[in-house]
Amino acid sequence: MSPSSRRIPSVQLGHYTHGTPQERDRFVQVFGDGLKEFGFVTVTDHGVSDALIRRTYSEVERLFKLQDEVKKRYLVPGGAGQRGYTGYGQEHAKNRTVGDLKEFWHVGRELPGDHPLIRAYGHNVWPQEVAGFRDCTLSLFGALEQAAAVMLEALADYFAVPRPTFSEMIVEGNSVLRLIHYPPLKDRFIPGGVRAAEHEDINLITLLCEGTASGLELLTRDGEWLPVDTLKGQIVVDSGDMLSRVTNEVIPATTHRVVNPQGAEADVERYSLPFFVHPYPDCVLKPLSVTETADNPARFAPITADAFLRQRLKEIGLLK
Repeated sequence: MSPSSRRIPSVQLGHYTHGTPQERDRFVQVFGDGLKEFGFVTVTDHGVSDALIRRTYSEVERLFKLQDEVKKRYLVPGGAGQRGYTGYGQEHAKNRTVGDLKEFWHVGRELPGDHPLIRAYGHNVWPQEVAGFRDCTLSLFGALEQAAAVMLEALADYFAVPRPTFSEMIVEGNSVLRLIHYPPLKDRFIPGGVRAAEHEDINLITLLCEGTASGLELLTRDGEWLPVDTLKGQIVVDSGDMLSRVTNEVIPATTHRVVNPQGAEADVERYSLPFFVHPYPDCVLKPLSVTETADNPARFAPITADAFLRQRLKEIGLLK
């Protein structure tokens, strides 16, 4: 089958939450098999309001139209890019030195000042110039986290382990909503740079609301690049390094990229809203016993989620 004719599986989350037993079982099987084969699945009927996504994109566009000197006021010194603004070309893929052709803003879990995790997570940074930004992004964070927890419960069903096995990892987890702006490249191209060089996500799973332009591609097990276009009403879910560790690589962390637009007519702005689902800092990442077999012994030593995150942030240039 040629790459152009292949499609990642698509499922309806409502079949799992309020479908028939047969629909529920079918969801679990297709969702798990899709992550196992592609590392990517398209999800509809996910409960995240399309109107909320549209409002958030509107606020994000207003944010990134601010002058660079204004945005730079919201850099967090020593924050490893985990809250607030990260400038154009500052992040690079693992094993690369050229920065990606993007700028982004991180919104994390909103915690009270006396919360035990505030020292680990830090405070969110809110742009004073964009009045609706805080409410939209926190609402979207909550809706995506709720959908992610349900998907992780379905994944536990797939592995026939207790349903909270994965979802309890993300309770008060260090999840991050990343708001990405890829500007037109005609005036901002960095030699050797791409919008997002090939990489694997760090976290458990990523929920990606539909982008405003094409360009996302995944690398199949056959070594072919497969375009992934998210349509209105869809969320693309992909598996990251942390999930790969706890499933002993039964589910891979799939390599993906965002390619540069080809031709002047295609050189348009692109916005994207990935939600990176992370465990709480002290969560120990180690292979589930059900994934260890004679042919697939444990591939990874235990490591905490925070230690693994810091290791990867150094590799991509966000933590010195």
